[in-house]
Amino acid sequence: MRALTLLGSLLAALLLASAAPASAHAALRGSDPADGAVLKSSPASVTLTFTEAVGLLDDSFRVYDPTNHRVDTSEAGHGPAGSDTARITFPKKLGTGTFTVAWRVVSADSHPVSGALTFSVGKPSATAATVSAGPVENPLTGSLYNIGRYVAYLAMALLTGTVAFLAVCRPPDPAPLRTPVRTAWWTLLAATLFLFVLRSPYEEGTSPAAAFDLSALARSASGRPGLALLARVALLALTAALHLLLRRRTGRDLPSSPSRPLLAAAAALSVALALTWAAAEHASAGIQVPLAMTSSVLHLLSMALWMGGLAALLITLQRSAVPLPAAVVTRFSRTAFGAVTVLVVTGVYQSWRGLGSWQALTDTSYGRLLLVKLAGVTLLLAAASQSRRWTARLAQAPAVPAPERVPLPVGGGPADPPAERQDAPRPDEHPATRDEPGATRDEPGSTPAGRHQAALRRSVLAEVAVGVAVLGITTILTGTLPGRAAAEAAGSGTAPAASAGIPAAVVALVPFDVGTPNGHGKVQITLDPGRVGANSVQAVVFGPDGGISAVPELRLSFTLAAQKIGPLPANLTDRGGYWAADSVNLPIAGEWTMSVTVRVSDLDQVTVTKKVRIAA
Repeated sequence: MRALTLLGSLLAALLLASAAPASAHAALRGSDPADGAVLKSSPASVTLTFTEAVGLLDDSFRVYDPTNHRVDTSEAGHGPAGSDTARITFPKKLGTGTFTVAWRVVSADSHPVSGALTFSVGKPSATAATVSAGPVENPLTGSLYNIGRYVAYLAMALLTGTVAFLAVCRPPDPAPLRTPVRTAWWTLLAATLFLFVLRSPYEEGTSPAAAFDLSALARSASGRPGLALLARVALLALTAALHLLLRRRTGRDLPSSPSRPLLAAAAALSVALALTWAAAEHASAGIQVPLAMTSSVLHLLSMALWMGGLAALLITLQRSAVPLPAAVVTRFSRTAFGAVTVLVVTGVYQSWRGLGSWQALTDTSYGRLLLVKLAGVTLLLAAASQSRRWTARLAQAPAVPAPERVPLPVGGGPADPPAERQDAPRPDEHPATRDEPGATRDEPGSTPAGRHQAALRRSVLAEVAVGVAVLGITTILTGTLPGRAAAEAAGSGTAPAASAGIPAAVVALVPFDVGTPNGHGKVQITLDPGRVGANSVQAVVFGPDGGISAVPELRLSFTLAAQKIGPLPANLTDRGGYWAADSVNLPIAGEWTMSVTVRVSDLDQVTVTKKVRIAA
């Protein structure tokens, strides 16, 4: 248990370290006006389109004129296209020059998204408006929120898995599991209330101190994630009421043989609890939502049955007052095998849904984290296989009865006073392992069943340790932009990471047409990290059929007209299938213009431009 406590502390530190980059799940697909557009007249509205549905905040849009004064706008709402859009209107016409739009919304799976764009009326102008390029969320708030989510996952697994272990495996002595069940219930309740209180500061990107504002609690209760947390609290209260009713009727906290109505009620409450997670995370947005929600519920419950059941088995093996029958371990082994099967099937589906392509497995943070999780799951399955082998040996081992007690007089003869009898075992001592006068006992682990049970204990402990680590990785994974959303946003020419306001590569698609047959296509340009300072550049040319096209020459330069900087040449070189430059220094943040010259033959070439925003 000390080792597990240390592992949990390390995972908490990992969550603290990963809180800042774990953010947007909805990526900006496009905007009207487009980022960097130059309009002849003032637009009537600004509309943003995202890769999934988004929720709006009180201050979702802030529009600044070239002198950095805020422009009056209507309240934010959804556009005619649906809930995956956000829109504001202008009550009066704008002036001329470059306007900056800062926005912040909450994706359907509960994570905040923010970013900024510019458009110009009449002609571009210098602007004094500045928009923070810092993290989407307050680092401390994000760290505390992520830790709360991880603790809630652990408590859910322990509570559901332990109750299922009692109902399905029926250990002869349920007493050691009373404390874990109570601890899991109180921990899950505390974590849920903690998340609810932090919900508004997490969405707004403010400090944890803002949680003490009553208006913040009201905002938390108005959104879908907050409602899901309140529903979880209500379900936990219902679970406690059911427990009290059962205790009043039977006089027991944990019945060894629950009735069918009780089992049905417990199963329904478990499914409802799992739905409070599925309704506010990845499954609630994107493609195939009904199927994804079902898969998410089954995945979470299977995880709880396996991991929580393992913890219950480990506690029972260590603390039970009576020897654990092999039938109990065998029943859990069968249950765990079924849970693992469901985990694999639902995990494959959810991975496909989140990735969208094999390339995203290595090219996105989501895919790389998924590979780490798969490695952890592989270790977990190896440990589970070892446990199943020890379970089979334990089931085949002959039962060894407790040695017969034959008390003998203590002393040398009948004249000696009779010794005090020591028939009653101490509370912490098993009768079969106590030394008695005139009786013999086997050393621990000296029988085949004892050795197998000790080996099973070690194997189960290894499973639990790896499982806790995998659960930590899963928590981080749920806070990472899915590969499918990243690819969808990149395909539309919008860099999701730049829209989210976090340090990541900027990706732009630049169409070109030299005016000859098959002389058109697109150039995909990636700037990494897309911030002030040295940036690496990669450029790929796609032909009219969408495939990679080889061109004899590709030139690229950068100009910041507002500061009269440039053009700065990128000096691209052909790397065999793509063009690249190891370092291009962009010294100032702002909206830079990329000038791309594509030569497709000795005589045919064209120069096109594209604006990109470089963060500070």
